[in-house]
Amino acid sequence: MKKDIVPILTTHIPELKLCNRGKVRDVYEINDTLLIVATDRISAFDVVLPSGIPYKGHVLTGLSEFWFKYTSSIIPNHLITTEIEHMGNPILLQYKDTLMGRSMLVKKVRVVPVECVIRGYLAGSGWKEYQKTHTICGIKLPGGLKESDRLPEPIFTPSTKATVGHDENITFSRVVDMVGKKLAEELKENSMKVYLRACAYALDRGIIICDTKFEWGITADNKMILIDEALTPDSSRFWPCDGYEPGKPQHSYDKQFIRDYLENIRWDKKPPAPVLPPEIIQKTSEKYLSAYKTLTGKNLF
Repeated sequence: MKKDIVPILTTHIPELKLCNRGKVRDVYEINDTLLIVATDRISAFDVVLPSGIPYKGHVLTGLSEFWFKYTSSIIPNHLITTEIEHMGNPILLQYKDTLMGRSMLVKKVRVVPVECVIRGYLAGSGWKEYQKTHTICGIKLPGGLKESDRLPEPIFTPSTKATVGHDENITFSRVVDMVGKKLAEELKENSMKVYLRACAYALDRGIIICDTKFEWGITADNKMILIDEALTPDSSRFWPCDGYEPGKPQHSYDKQFIRDYLENIRWDKKPPAPVLPPEIIQKTSEKYLSAYKTLTGKNLF
């Protein structure tokens, strides 16, 4: 890392209305738009840790911007700009040092209450479910698959969008019950389209996108657009192609490194979370920055 920075764990812009302070993002309302600020907070097992990860917010915003632009020719999205000077609000200029590089001005939409997960490989909760039933979210899979195996074809495995606690994996028929058949089919088709395009790009750069999560919104004129973040180490499992070997967990660019550390120290996964050692913080930061450079071909700083 080129320079030392102090992680930003929270933001305060009293002149603006704070809509939501999530696990990672602080969201402010500006007329008919939203300002999404990616902090350096990190969560594990649905608990926000007391330690921030330097550069994390910049990586999440930078990668989201990259993917929004890369996929905009096939799917519209909510991004307006990441440039503070172009957001048209003088208040934001007063907080430029905090906001720069970690903020997106986006369209305000009606959020579809479904987490749209696409899995191309067998890992995480999908692997756990497969071992018990040979299914994921009601989708029957062939027998004999190993952990981290590539699936015969990517699958759509939605989940509920929980505001607190764990998201719950659900079947496609449940999505139909929640939002209607037409919208459910659109969610599946559009999520798959973005995933397949991103996978092809990432593979050329030595990264396997094991799985990823998308969120979608409906505009005032009833159009579906991609929202929230896109294909970041927080919303995806990124594996380096080098060393990929089915039958075991893979090295990754995401926060699995932190989860493994917390498992090793036998934290009970209940608040308060333990403070992370400096070496774990630095290694995690390096993983995020490496994912950004590998995918975009650019250094963030």
